[in-house]
Amino acid sequence: MQLINAAIALLALPVASAFAPTTPALGVRTFSAPSTFNFELEAKKSIEDLSDEELKGKKVLVRCDVNVPLDGKTITDDTRIRSSIPTIEYLKGKGAIVSVCSHLGRPKDGPEDKFSLGPCAERMSELLGQEVKLAGDCIGDDVTALVDAASEGDVIMLENTRFYSEETKNEPGFVEKLAAPFDMFVNDAFGTAHRAHASTEGVTKFLQPSVSGFLLAKELEYLDGAIQNGEAPMAAIVGGSKVSSKITVLDALLDKCDKIVIGGGMVFTFLKAQGLNVGTSLVEDDFVETAKAVLQKAKDNGKTILLPSDIVIADNFAADANTQVVASDSIPDGWMGLDNGPGSTAEQKEFLSDCKTVIMNGPMGVFEMKAFEKGTFGIVDILADLTKENGAITIIGGGDSVAATELSGRAGDMSHISTGGGASLELLEGKVLPGVAALNDK
Repeated sequence: MQLINAAIALLALPVASAFAPTTPALGVRTFSAPSTFNFELEAKKSIEDLSDEELKGKKVLVRCDVNVPLDGKTITDDTRIRSSIPTIEYLKGKGAIVSVCSHLGRPKDGPEDKFSLGPCAERMSELLGQEVKLAGDCIGDDVTALVDAASEGDVIMLENTRFYSEETKNEPGFVEKLAAPFDMFVNDAFGTAHRAHASTEGVTKFLQPSVSGFLLAKELEYLDGAIQNGEAPMAAIVGGSKVSSKITVLDALLDKCDKIVIGGGMVFTFLKAQGLNVGTSLVEDDFVETAKAVLQKAKDNGKTILLPSDIVIADNFAADANTQVVASDSIPDGWMGLDNGPGSTAEQKEFLSDCKTVIMNGPMGVFEMKAFEKGTFGIVDILADLTKENGAITIIGGGDSVAATELSGRAGDMSHISTGGGASLELLEGKVLPGVAALNDK
């Protein structure tokens, strides 16, 4: 396998596949409440900082992230809904009246049935073991009436906040209407904490106290904690298709990670940058020079990259394509790389064997197709074993990495599985997250 004095940035943006658009895989994950709040939330109040009297009988607006993948009206991965349960259960147990708000998808012109939170309310009802009433809107007199009629321990879900364009614009009039029925605010949506939207930042101007929930704290504890205080040796595993979307965090991670593993479609832009033939593999030609610059910059910083030494190639992007394993410098014309080969996986295991902190974003291949799943599941097994056997901190950074880890059956062996995408990216870049900054200081 090629050992290159280089490094590349990690970001936790969801990736449609390592190589091409895909369908989300089924998987679930339950998160527990953290016992302490570290790092960026260290100076911010959490729900645990509030007295019982401050919660009992209060109408609490909770910003969750239930932006789950759907196949029609069927949820294909309920991880984000499950991850919101600890905070909701805690508030219920304190006698609060809980109203959950969230977005789902990207509605363009007002309400669209396919983006209704109905399926999310049903799934949350199942997880909580009680009815979660779906409001017909997120603002207005009907919402106020529903909240006013609720009893302690009840849970309501407001309809999709992005049915209003004013949500993403953080428009003051809309913000005031959204906050009107409630007494206080809890932000537990790490996946949108990087957005200064009405339901993440705006409502804090009208609702006091405004504090964090358990999930938001746990995400920061692991992600920010790994980057700022992670035990060395530290590694980043970067998969998925595009170099272009991952360049921006390079500077932030060059000084942090000792080792980098690159997989997925982005491998071929780096191989082409070295003058190698990549056949019909996915390549971002506009970023070949950028890849060269990345390799050089990382070399100058004494970092080490590991690229695949062998590749599973196919004559077509299809589950039943003809396949073969070739050296990464011997990809023939007319063939495309769709997964790491077995030699690469073996070398990754050795390469990462002494690591104490590992962050993974992106699969190594098209794991949704059985012929191209071994590279991704192989590295998932490596990370799971590092945690289980060596006590390493392993963090799965969102998107298809989560789906693949769940599908592999090894999710329970990881230290942390993130629900965030863009928020993870901005945190790794060292940016302030508006949804966190707006919360009350301790």
